[in-house]
Amino acid sequence: MVADAALDSPSRSAWAGAAPTRRGSSLNAAADRQDTRSGSRPPLREHVANSVRRYLRDLDGCETQDLYNIALRELEIPLFAEVLNHCEGNQSRAATMLGIHRATLRKKLRDYGLG
Repeated sequence: MVADAALDSPSRSAWAGAAPTRRGSSLNAAADRQDTRSGSRPPLREHVANSVRRYLRDLDGCETQDLYNIALRELEIPLFAEVLNHCEGNQSRAATMLGIHRATLRKKLRDYGLG
């Protein structure tokens, strides 16, 4: 499948436009690092791809609209919640970690009913 090939392509290993914050650091360090407890872990994009495939399969022939916004919302809500938890509720640190402006984070948290 073309989509599968694109996901497996080495050139797709980082988000377009993203820049590492430290010299020589990987853009996807957590995905690249081996988990010593359970061997290697699949990159986040593989989990996302599997979830999208399952969602499309579960549609069972039904049409959907606005899939991009649905997927973005389903990703952003747990992403923001987990990053905020990691940053102990500090929105400035969370926004920096996410690479977005603090005002953008606050707006999205308000839109999603998280803040």
